[in-house]
Amino acid sequence: GAGPGGRARGVELLRVMRTIDDRIVHELNTTIPTASFVGKIDAGQTCKELYQSLMDAHTSRERIIKNCIAQTSSVVKTLREEREKAQDDVALLKQLRKEQTKLKLMQSELNVEEVVNDRSWKVFNERCRIHYKPPKSQ
Repeated sequence: GAGPGGRARGVELLRVMRTIDDRIVHELNTTIPTASFVGKIDAGQTCKELYQSLMDAHTSRERIIKNCIAQTSSVVKTLREEREKAQDDVALLKQLRKEQTKLKLMQSELNVEEVVNDRSWKVFNERCRIHYKPPKSQ
């Protein structure tokens, strides 16, 4: 039961969590040598660690978003049922609208997530494919 402004916190949290991707992309671009310059760093090890970091970041962000969606969906469902019983309750309608907006916002966050993740993996693959083979996805 977050009070007013509770959802802004969730979006804020996602923004902060997405900076992990920015950091990793930056690190990929600055520390992984291009094929022509393989020098002092163990690119394979670095790529492996960055791979793990990206996987973890993406998994935890997705979990947070999906939890929010599930919670908000059930709130919307409850409010809809209450609204059937009290059609002229204006406060209830307002609350329902608010929760529906929140739900849309969260669902659009999933799309943002996809874009962010794609960008990260693109850079990862460009930089790391010659150094590190990720385990096959289940």
